[in-house]
Amino acid sequence: MPATLLDGKKLAEDVRSGLGPRIAVLAARGIVPGLAVLLVGENPASVSYVTAKEKACAELGMRSFERRLPADAVEADIIEAVREFNADPAVHGILVQLPLPKGVSESRVIEAISPAKDVDGFTPVNIGRMVIGDPCFLPCTPHGIIKLIEVAGVATAGAHAVIVGRSNIVGKPLANLLTRKSINATVTVCHTGTRDLAEHTRRADILVACAGVPELIKAGMVKPGACVIDVGVNRVDDPSKAKGWRLVGDVDFAAVSEVAGSITPVPGGVGPMTITMLLYNTVESAERPA
Repeated sequence: MPATLLDGKKLAEDVRSGLGPRIAVLAARGIVPGLAVLLVGENPASVSYVTAKEKACAELGMRSFERRLPADAVEADIIEAVREFNADPAVHGILVQLPLPKGVSESRVIEAISPAKDVDGFTPVNIGRMVIGDPCFLPCTPHGIIKLIEVAGVATAGAHAVIVGRSNIVGKPLANLLTRKSINATVTVCHTGTRDLAEHTRRADILVACAGVPELIKAGMVKPGACVIDVGVNRVDDPSKAKGWRLVGDVDFAAVSEVAGSITPVPGGVGPMTITMLLYNTVESAERPA
């Protein structure tokens, strides 16, 4: 029996609908949640992502602020732009679009963001708060994944979750969230140094693929009935397409769908939830006392 499709677009719409009344309450107090985006360079994928975020803000009645700097901008100018957003009371959330150009320290730029406006959950302060379980802005993609797992109806307490990928953006923070007592999963994190990857993935009740390798996870690597979350977004050549390429995830979707119990598509799975949780965190920031 084919796996149940976990529709990230539908869940994102539901979450955004829940933000509407909260934004209305803020508006009655004269507050409009504001998200500021800093884009350095003209990376097509980054430009497209920023445009999608601005559109989402407009649809919810939120304000969006954008600062674009050339690809050859020096680090000091990038950090100064961040500090200007920090000082602007109309800005409740700040997003620095990654990656940054070579020669610019992503860590120093991220550290310049005020933790109170770090709606991506990337600053050391918010990461530390997340690790010890203190209130903080949760990283958007891992937070969105948790909500997708909840919607799938997967029993997480005592479940074995396997994460393929150890990035600071997805793999590491997701491992932390899954081990929280409220979720209570047992987590294995796999990476390039893992021996016999399939031996680990076949034991997963929840399998998250975030390695950035096209169709890495094959059907024979998946436990029957598992919940499979595909974070990958990869371009592969496809002469049959007008653009000459198509998007695929880190999971062989067609084959794995015949084995898994539930699965996210690419596109339309994790991606919509990432943007939505960014808006969620921005509204939460606007709700906090000044």
